[in-house]
Amino acid sequence: MPLNLDAYLGVHQDALKLYARRTAVLANNLANADTPNFKAQDLDFKTLLNAKSSGTVAAPTMVATHAQHLGATADAPAAGGALKYRVPLAPSLDGNTVDPQLEQAAFAENTVRYQAALTFLTEKFKGLMTAITGQ
Repeated sequence: MPLNLDAYLGVHQDALKLYARRTAVLANNLANADTPNFKAQDLDFKTLLNAKSSGTVAAPTMVATHAQHLGATADAPAAGGALKYRVPLAPSLDGNTVDPQLEQAAFAENTVRYQAALTFLTEKFKGLMTAITGQ
């Protein structure tokens, strides 16, 4: 009887990829906390995960807007429709919308969720290895 590994692993494999992408977006926000006119961004995790699970929407890709932009890889953070701008609580005078404390809190929460998804996947693989080896 064949095993459908994607069905066995469930949503955790997709969630792990999205958490990794969100980590990159949040790190970019933190790195640009002092950049004038930088607009903080975030992934709409729930929408992306639902779209990924249902297979209705293709994964967003990076779009070069200038001839000198470097080529994007599949592992790069999402751009285009997947990134949403954050609404600032109190934008700074230089137009920057990054709130470092909110970004750090979101980064910490995302890290915990990433670790939880990784733990779920690890346990799934341990269970699969137990079934295969019979130990």
